[in-house]
Amino acid sequence: MSRIDTLPDGGPALSLRHALYRAGRGYKGGITALAFDLGMDLDTLQKKLKHDEERRWLSPDELEEVLQWTGDKRVLDALGRAAGVVWYRPQPVPATNEQLKAVGQLLKEAAEFVSTMHEGASDNVWERHEVQRLEACGMDVIRQVLAIVAGAHQAMEEGGHD
Repeated sequence: MSRIDTLPDGGPALSLRHALYRAGRGYKGGITALAFDLGMDLDTLQKKLKHDEERRWLSPDELEEVLQWTGDKRVLDALGRAAGVVWYRPQPVPATNEQLKAVGQLLKEAAEFVSTMHEGASDNVWERHEVQRLEACGMDVIRQVLAIVAGAHQAMEEGGHD
């Protein structure tokens, strides 16, 4: 079996099927290791993750297991996009002056990026790649801010302050 990625570069947004395909291929040890960890036959898993195979799909329980084992950001992004939500994996960072300045810089860069998107807004015709870039930027900003909030909560709880 070839280990060549058969998908074109999907940019920042992939469909759920394509995200699952990449999650299986990108798993540490590859799809063989993932099949072993899932306790599933390799051939069966390959067919279930193949992005253009319509006859065999993961069951909801299998999808949950693949997500638990891979923790793949692309799968979470695809699921979140379908539901119209942003996911967040709590990874607290210290709420220090440096971190707050870093988020401030990130917000500044995001604002500059958004202002460059004036082409889509000026004629109110948004192209897929413009929306995908804007969406990815927005999610990154939200996750950074929430990481600092989680760090502040963690510091508060460790310090015994209410």
